[in-house]
Amino acid sequence: MTLELSLQVMEFVEELEKQRRFILAQQVLRSATSIGASVREAQHAESRADFIHKCKIAAKEAEETDYWLLLCEKAPNYPSPPPQVLDTQQQVRHLLARIILTSKANG
Repeated sequence: MTLELSLQVMEFVEELEKQRRFILAQQVLRSATSIGASVREAQHAESRADFIHKCKIAAKEAEETDYWLLLCEKAPNYPSPPPQVLDTQQQVRHLLARIILTSKANG
């Protein structure tokens, strides 16, 4: 799902760049793609604590991504993120929260 989010955000970033919104485009792209990179790192964690830590980093990046997307949505002269991007973003945030809670409970 994080890969799908990254691909969707890449398409949205192209729209931002067409409108010359380069700084925000880079922020969105960096934070959104970082979610998946952190999840991939978590899959090769050295311990349960390391796994949880890396998932928490991914969750923080998801929160940052949410902020940048919200800015685009609320700014009058910026394109709004497509509903599909927002939906996938919310699903990723929800899944990360559940993974972290479950991992802590099973520790």
